[in-house]
Amino acid sequence: MGVKGWHAACLAALFWLAGSASAQDITLTSRSGAITLEGTLLGFDGEFYRIGTKYGPLTVDSAGVTCSGPECPELVAPLAEIRILGATEAGHGLLPRLLRAQAEARGYALRSLKAEAGFATEVLDGKGAPVARVSFTPATPAKAAEALASGAADLVITAHADPEMTTRVLALDALVPIVATDNPLPRISTRDLARALSGEVKNWKDLGGPDMPLVLHALARDISLEAALEARLGRPIAASVTHGDLASLAAGVARDPYALAITGLTAQGRARALPLTDSCGFPLIPSPLAVKSEDYPLSLPVFLVTPRRRLPLFAREFLEFLSTAPAQRAVAEAGFVDRRPSRVPLVSDGQRLMNAIRVAGEEVPLAELKRLTGLMAGAERLSITFRFEEGGNKLEAQSREALTDLVKLVEVGRFRDQQLMLVGFSDGRGSAEANLSLSRDRAATVARALQEAAPDLAPPLVEGFGEALPLACDTTVAGRRMNRRVELWLRPLTGNLGP
Repeated sequence: MGVKGWHAACLAALFWLAGSASAQDITLTSRSGAITLEGTLLGFDGEFYRIGTKYGPLTVDSAGVTCSGPECPELVAPLAEIRILGATEAGHGLLPRLLRAQAEARGYALRSLKAEAGFATEVLDGKGAPVARVSFTPATPAKAAEALASGAADLVITAHADPEMTTRVLALDALVPIVATDNPLPRISTRDLARALSGEVKNWKDLGGPDMPLVLHALARDISLEAALEARLGRPIAASVTHGDLASLAAGVARDPYALAITGLTAQGRARALPLTDSCGFPLIPSPLAVKSEDYPLSLPVFLVTPRRRLPLFAREFLEFLSTAPAQRAVAEAGFVDRRPSRVPLVSDGQRLMNAIRVAGEEVPLAELKRLTGLMAGAERLSITFRFEEGGNKLEAQSREALTDLVKLVEVGRFRDQQLMLVGFSDGRGSAEANLSLSRDRAATVARALQEAAPDLAPPLVEGFGEALPLACDTTVAGRRMNRRVELWLRPLTGNLGP
């Protein structure tokens, strides 16, 4: 490697970590001998050195340098230190299961280590030699983000991530309102829930309950799930009682007959989940399919945040493993909603048919509903769903990721003997004729994008039904977004590919 090329590679790999070198315990010398770097070894993954220098932290390809000094690592079987910080419940509930599943899939063994907080695990290869140490430490979102930026953490697990962070969805959960089991309120609308959480409602009678004060419980504000909830609400939760973790939150609500709180679907404990509706009375049920497809408006991704630097090899293997079937089975076993596509036939979703019948009338005639049920006869809906920005055919960011997931499934032959049907729906604003046309155009947009990405795929069937199958009412932005979608349906492939 030339001097200029090597120097440019070092500068291009510059990233910020904590502090500068406190001791000169390593020297990297270019193969030509023209450039040397002295500093403190921050990490080595078998391919790249991370070194703190007077120029700042640098990442250097080991193939282009020689190493001298007391801290130079051996170039075989380096021991990776993977430090994970973040949300307590998700960390303890998900990470150990995922590590066990990865170990089983890769032929590793795990050995527990002592840890002051959280947990620590040593990963052993087939010969019993350690290849990685993985630790998890509970931390607030702010402290976890600071540690990731400084290099004190390699990964962060959180329910709330800033848009500029590099993330991937680790699992899915849902936010649900909870009350004591003897609370008589049968259900609550999203509008009333928002009013209660913001402090506007202070008595249960304003929600149709008894004439008693409403006691709002919540998590401490430095917990990631609470940050995610406040981001959805757009304001702080006006709680009078706060808790340090989800378990104590659920226990506190269960003991208080006049309490109300929001928690994750996996953490309601002995409290009762209060059924949620939209402002028009449409039931909003956090079923696995509804959470995966975002048909449930309070779906909650659990994020794994990665740094803007190269991770050790074992960490990269772990990230690749997360998209596999064994990893997703581990997610489901932990009580979270996994990301594997779910299938549901229309006949099993009576609530959606009831919604369709409720809105049937002059703009959605019965003949249109018959056409819809005729097309879906014998078919199953896949949880992969595409949604659009209001008023146009531009896919939302998460839907573009869903398209990538679909292409991967197509490439491995998951739908070899089935016909793909892309079926568009709209919200109810505007004329029924315009909405019908727009729903077809949106389905065609997804079909074109799919065929561009998978040109060998047989053309999917494209259809639209406008506002005929609503998931929520159109009086709110969230309701309109839920209704503006293209669903993916599958049916057995036969000689007749028409509807």
